[in-house]
Amino acid sequence: MMIGLLRIPGIRRTGAAWTRFGLDIATVIVTTLTFAWHLVYPRWETWFAGSAGGTWSALAVVAGGFICVFAFIKVAFTGTGPIDRRALHLLALTGAVGAGGGSLAPLLASRPHLNAGHLILPATCLVLCLAADRQLRAAGVPPAPVPLPGRRLSVMPYAAVVATGGLLLVSAVQGTPDHVVVAAGAVTVTVLVAARQIIALRDNAALLQQLDARLHDNARLVRQLDSRLRDLHTYQRKLAHQASHDALTGLANRTVFGSATTDALARMADGTAASVAVIDLDNFKGINDELGHAVGDALLRAAAEVLTGCVPPGSTVARLGGDEYALLLRGTDHERTLHTITTALRRPLHCAGHDLVVEASIGLAPARPGDTAAELLRRADVAMYEAKHQGKGRFRVYTCAMDQRGAEQARVAADLRTALDTGQLHLVYQPIVDITDGSLHGVEALVRWDHPERGPVPPAEFIPAAERTGLIVPLGGWILAEACAQAVRWQRRLGAAAPETVSVNVSARQLREAGFADDVAAVLHRTGLPARHLTVEVTETAVFDGGAAVDALRALKDLGVAVALDDFGTGHSSLGLLRTCPVDLLKVDKSFVDTVTHGGEHAVIAAALIDISNGLHLRAVAEGVETAEQAAELRRLGYRYAQGYHYARPLPPDAVTALQTPAPAAA
Repeated sequence: MMIGLLRIPGIRRTGAAWTRFGLDIATVIVTTLTFAWHLVYPRWETWFAGSAGGTWSALAVVAGGFICVFAFIKVAFTGTGPIDRRALHLLALTGAVGAGGGSLAPLLASRPHLNAGHLILPATCLVLCLAADRQLRAAGVPPAPVPLPGRRLSVMPYAAVVATGGLLLVSAVQGTPDHVVVAAGAVTVTVLVAARQIIALRDNAALLQQLDARLHDNARLVRQLDSRLRDLHTYQRKLAHQASHDALTGLANRTVFGSATTDALARMADGTAASVAVIDLDNFKGINDELGHAVGDALLRAAAEVLTGCVPPGSTVARLGGDEYALLLRGTDHERTLHTITTALRRPLHCAGHDLVVEASIGLAPARPGDTAAELLRRADVAMYEAKHQGKGRFRVYTCAMDQRGAEQARVAADLRTALDTGQLHLVYQPIVDITDGSLHGVEALVRWDHPERGPVPPAEFIPAAERTGLIVPLGGWILAEACAQAVRWQRRLGAAAPETVSVNVSARQLREAGFADDVAAVLHRTGLPARHLTVEVTETAVFDGGAAVDALRALKDLGVAVALDDFGTGHSSLGLLRTCPVDLLKVDKSFVDTVTHGGEHAVIAAALIDISNGLHLRAVAEGVETAEQAAELRRLGYRYAQGYHYARPLPPDAVTALQTPAPAAA
């Protein structure tokens, strides 16, 4: 039993806890010894006066009592854990029964008929067996955590003081000879308990300090946690805002705009009208390329502020990407809002130290029953491109005819790709003549398309489709290569009578293509045409934004290619453009030539343009000359070069050759 009790695992204690535990054990032992002495001492001589067997029996009884006390102490102060709680309780009961029986044995020595030792021993063994059985049955159960002994043991030292004090009182009243030992035991127990109390108070004070420190730590942790929670909520709000808004302008993004449009369409059943407008900033790319991305970003933000300030309350303004914005407008008076926007955007916007004037092409699509957000946005986009193709800086309201034109352009673009691959395209050349003597100075290459099913397709129909789909780049490349090759054939056949220059129209899209000047140089090298015999015609709109387009023209100028401004006077005419753009030739638009014979103010512009050309040492070509009167007036104003139906319609290459070939002499 002792071996088993010693092997019962104890609980972990701190140093102070071990001190209290030792004092508690000492208290129990001293109390037990005091009571044992009080019970044994009066019968000492009786026990040891007899035979040796009786003496040893008495000692065995005393030892057994102490073993039982030890068992009770061990079990009581061990607590639970890997040992089943009820098994421990049975062990404690064994110790209590054994100790009680051992204590009664000396008292009942003179009354053998009351001695129940022969019953206590089997009972003790039975309880031990029950404890072992209980532990075996609990072996498969996961061990419970090991708690410290409960409050039931905290009264044990005080119970010991009361017990020894009571024993001392009884001993003093009866005048027993062992009262000195009992008094010593009572005093010792009192001292042990007092010492334990002092240590407990000190430990409690230390524990209170620890608790106070932990409370402070916990309060600090709570403050930190609260701060982090606030930061987390802030980050969540920021993330939610970033997920639903454009980072540059702070406007709603495409996702939020789609959701708002869907909601607005759902409310149309209540009679609330809604429309979607798509806005594209004209010439933004040129500003961004020439002045830098910082200025471009500032312009996008400034435009966003203008749009936000122009729309009525309840509207949604979003940035779709790049320089495109979208508006969700409620109500019916939307055209007034769009007029306000176009007017506001024409005012200079201060962006990163620059005052910029920007226009916008706007398409408006009123919502109809059954529309989806995607379909409504698509129609607004179609209307926006219609506005852009009609001259920019304006708005258009969607009509079904726009979709038909879009479908037709898509079909034309598909057929145009086939035409490029199957040789359906050819060039004609309109002569540019010297007005002074009527001689051929140069030609302008113009593309024509003979569709195998539809017949001739007008350039006004397939050129816009090519520009919109990007086919203008390969188409322009083919025109350039074919015109240069034809110019070389004329030079070889006609010699000095060949046209001095061949002019090729180049779109803004081509100028923005990386390496465009290198492509032109490659064509010149492949065909063998000297660069001075090639003129590249560009519109004012194509180069007004500056940036990559002007850089490409400068590179062409370095090659020796001449640059002409086509339709001069009808686009973004600016004398500053003549200063910044490397121009060699101005082609005066037909609208000024048509009225040149009317006299007065009608001829002023034509006269001013030739004066500007002469002052800047540029050549001027009058376009669209259709009558002899116009030709005579232009010559009087000082023009030297002109082209138009008065001189010749666009001709196939062989006709130009025939025009410059001298007629054979009559026989």
